[in-house]
Amino acid sequence: VQLVESGGGLVQPGGSLRVSCTASGFVFSSYSMGWFRQAPGKEREFVARITSSGISAYVTDSVKGRFTISRDNAKNTVYLQMNSLKPEDTAVYYCAAPRSPSTQVTLNTVGYWGQGTQVTVSS
Repeated sequence: VQLVESGGGLVQPGGSLRVSCTASGFVFSSYSMGWFRQAPGKEREFVARITSSGISAYVTDSVKGRFTISRDNAKNTVYLQMNSLKPEDTAVYYCAAPRSPSTQVTLNTVGYWGQGTQVTVSS
């Protein structure tokens, strides 16, 4: 199993960024997927998740209305579109898959992590 994130970088407050995660080594379309982030000196936290079909998605309250998770099962890729970025969104962003299909992805159920991509929001 391999999860490879891309698309991080430096952006000014109020700007937008889209990070991507391309998966291989498992049946991507059978797994829910999630995004998590970890800021310096803080614990890793949940950001967003999406069901295997992509029909249902959920984002944490602190990013609601600004971040959108989506997926393209034909490309084995999950995305996180981040708009109206704030300095407090600065973190390493990780995509993750649960240990088994048909399982909601949470910090407790994650079986696979990507290597992470740095997102820095600063003027």
